[in-house]
Amino acid sequence: MTVTATEPRADNPVRAALRRWPTAIGIVFAVFTVWGLTSGVGLGAVVAASGLVYLGAAAVQRRGAAWPMFGVAFLVIAAADFTPWESDFGTWAVIGLAALLAVYGLLRGAARPAEGLPLQTLGMVAFGGIAALVLYVGEDLGSYLVAAGLLGHAAWDVYHHRKDIVVSRSLAEFCFVLDTLVAVVIIVVALRG
Repeated sequence: MTVTATEPRADNPVRAALRRWPTAIGIVFAVFTVWGLTSGVGLGAVVAASGLVYLGAAAVQRRGAAWPMFGVAFLVIAAADFTPWESDFGTWAVIGLAALLAVYGLLRGAARPAEGLPLQTLGMVAFGGIAALVLYVGEDLGSYLVAAGLLGHAAWDVYHHRKDIVVSRSLAEFCFVLDTLVAVVIIVVALRG
C-alpha cells in the first residue's frame, strides 16, 4: 500500500520518542539534581539560574543562546559547591551574572521587543528575588519558596514554549520538565520533614 499526500501516515515510535529528547534530558537532570536531596534550600540558586537562562538569551537576542546559557549557569552553580559559601555564592554569582547580561543587552539595543529583555529582566528580578530570599529564611519556608519559584518558572516555560519566543522550544520543554519534577520532589521531601 502506498501513502498519498492526503493520507496521514503512522509515525514511527522511535522517531516520535526522539522528538521528545528535551523531556528525556529534563528527567535525567531532575534525577541528578534531587539525588540525595534532604532540603530544597540548597537549590535556591537553581531558581535564579532559571531566570538567567531566559535573560541571557534575550540579552544576546538569540534564542539558541539559551542552551549555552544553561551550561554557564550549571557551571557557576557547580563551581559554587567548591567554595566555602556554597549555595549563597551560587545564588549571588548567578544574580550578578544576570545583572551584567542585562546591561550588555541594553548596550546592544535589546530593549525591544517587550517580551525580550524587558520581560526577561522582570522575570529575573522575580526568580532572583526568590532565590535571594531563600538565603535568609528558615529551611522549611526556604524549601517551599524554592518549590514555588520552580513551579512559577515552569509556567514561564509553558508560556514561552507556546508563544515560541525568547528561547528555543527545546529549552523551554526541557526546563519545564526539570522545574516541575524538582519542585515536586522538594515538596515531598519538605512534607516528610
